[in-house]
Amino acid sequence: MASLDDPGLTLAEIMQRWPQTIAVFLERKMLCVGCEVSPFHTIADACLEYGLEEEEFIAALKAAINDPPGTAQQGDAHRAP
Repeated sequence: MASLDDPGLTLAEIMQRWPQTIAVFLERKMLCVGCEVSPFHTIADACLEYGLEEEEFIAALKAAINDPPGTAQQGDAHRAP
């Protein structure tokens, strides 16, 4: 089973396996989504290219995987009385 901790995992594999991670790339204005190089670049390659801290980027990817959109708890202000 693929894991984000695998240094050989490519960006294309990440986005294909966990589509919810695409938002993480887009939020950082990374051009990896749809890029012809994404089947060859790894997280380390992308972080080097974009000047990102690898551990923080991996943490953001993991957060997207573990808490997909629409599953976050609503604040008390949004709850019915």
